[in-house]
Formats: sequence, structure tokens, C-alpha cells
Amino acid sequence: QGQLVESGGGLVQAGASLRLSCAASGRTFASYHKAWFRQAPGKEREFVAAISGSASSTVYSDSVKGRFTISRDNTKNTVYLQMNSLKPEDTAVYYCAASLYKSTDQRDYASWGQGTQVTVSS
Repeated sequence: QGQLVESGGGLVQAGASLRLSCAASGRTFASYHKAWFRQAPGKEREFVAAISGSASSTVYSDSVKGRFTISRDNTKNTVYLQMNSLKPEDTAVYYCAASLYKSTDQRDYASWGQGTQVTVSS
């Protein structure tokens, strides 16, 4: 059984940048599609970005397109989320997840990290 561990969250001001990391342990998840989801207080968890196992394709939600970049380094079993031009509405707990399927639907993701808090002040 593998684990996904997120890091890199924090408190920043609007306009700042953060880079989240998600490291896999116990298994490589190297061929798995990876994604980031987020959940704001009082809201349902939503899709943010996904990347294919080979890193050949990515997809983003409209709310983060042009500001966030998902990438992965399979030699380090790590996926990243570079977040630029952060807005207060980006405040949420960010989760990484792994799936055998290329999907934006969280129901297709069987492995999840514990989440990392991102807070953006205005």
C-alpha cells in the first residue's frame, strides 16, 4: 500500500506564489495519473489539475488555468503544483491523488494524501 504526502502549503498574500509537492512512498505510482484537488471551507472538494503518467498531457480547471502549473518527476516519485498569482478564493486544503485512469472526477482516484492548507490573504 502506498502513501501520498503533500507539503508546501502556507499563508501568503494575494499575488504571491507557492509550490506544493506530493511525494509517493511505499510504491512508485510512476505510471499513475496524478491530480490535485482542493476543498474550501463549507464547499465540496473540486478538481484543480491533472497530469498523465508520462507527463505528456495536463488538464486544468478554468479557475486556475494560466496561473497554476502541474508537473511531475517520476525519478523522485513526486508531483508538483506551482501556484502563481494566488487569490483569496484559492484558499483551501489541497489534496493530491493517484489514479489508473486519466480523469478529472475524484471518484476515479483511489489513493489520496492527507492534504496541505493554503491560505491566501487579501
